[in-house]
Amino acid sequence: MQLTTHTDYSLRLLIYLGLSRDKAPATVQEIALSYGISANHIAKVAQTLTRLGYVKSLRGRGGGLVLAGDPERVSVGEVVRQTENLKLLECFGENSSCPIDPACTLKKVLGRAQEAFLQVLDGYTLAELITNDTELRGLLLPASA
Repeated sequence: MQLTTHTDYSLRLLIYLGLSRDKAPATVQEIALSYGISANHIAKVAQTLTRLGYVKSLRGRGGGLVLAGDPERVSVGEVVRQTENLKLLECFGENSSCPIDPACTLKKVLGRAQEAFLQVLDGYTLAELITNDTELRGLLLPASA
């Protein structure tokens, strides 16, 4: 399985915000700079995560992005489900044009593999992704290391 850049950046943004919970709101620019990625991409990801309720966007002077809730309540599997296109093949949609779709074993096998992948991710929360917070802060938030 390969996740899209949008999902990758969604998880990275959540990790960053999880690490900086006790600091001032994080800006799109500082997050992008910390990861060495496009601020435009981070802004789009922030919009998605705000819409989904994972992130709060605070306006005005001193504003920025903060986690909307507890990192222990953020399921990695759920984030992936909400940010990723999980349609592995054309036949995973409603309008499959494949003539062997009704009897296709490959579709069933890939569906089971995808479900196993998501079940593993369901076993992890954002809090678990940042248990090595000291090391991660040193890499992403040098001023607080």
